[in-house]
Amino acid sequence: MLKINNLTYVIEGRKILDNISFDLNPGSFLVITGPNGSGKSTLAQILMGIKKPNAGQIIFDGKNITDFSVTERAKLGLAFAFQQPVKFKGLTVEELLEIAGNAKILPKVGLDPEKYLSRELNSTLSGGELKRIEIATALARKAKLTIFDEPEAGIDLWSFEKLTEAFSELKKQQKNGSVIIISHQERILKIADQIMILEKGKIKPFGVAAEILPEILGGKK
Repeated sequence: MLKINNLTYVIEGRKILDNISFDLNPGSFLVITGPNGSGKSTLAQILMGIKKPNAGQIIFDGKNITDFSVTERAKLGLAFAFQQPVKFKGLTVEELLEIAGNAKILPKVGLDPEKYLSRELNSTLSGGELKRIEIATALARKAKLTIFDEPEAGIDLWSFEKLTEAFSELKKQQKNGSVIIISHQERILKIADQIMILEKGKIKPFGVAAEILPEILGGKK
């Protein structure tokens, strides 16, 4: 599904990503983790077309999409969720979910449709509520590849617990669709099929979660 060849990103003379390569098969649930400043968010933004690499290729479903715009990638089946969910003045939750393809999906993320469908996507919603609505949108879209950039950022513990439940649901739902989550949270790492560690712009371990997770948890002791 996704093939990354020798991807490099340089800004102000500093290599944020240093010649990285990896493959992601359909149906994968990959969590990318690593120290702050290791290039995780940059990689996510490059995959979605928000930033352009200095070198390398991004192949998606057999197509070279390295120079494709965000819109072109979205049409091919890529979806992206920012650290801070986007607010849409005047747009209700129901309207957003209808655009995504399913306005009945809210219970999957622990939200009562009667309380939320008519609400606008604005600052009256908490960070946790916005995050779960964003995940509901991803569930509704059934994108081929959904990328979440540090979805746990800025939310409370209760909302985070609901967030991990929603990701577990997303994992169950996916068939040929894949998910990439940028995170360092243990609970999210534990529901991954694969884990990649980025450090100083390079891939360190990358592979089956059952093999890599003990190394990460061992390092926390």
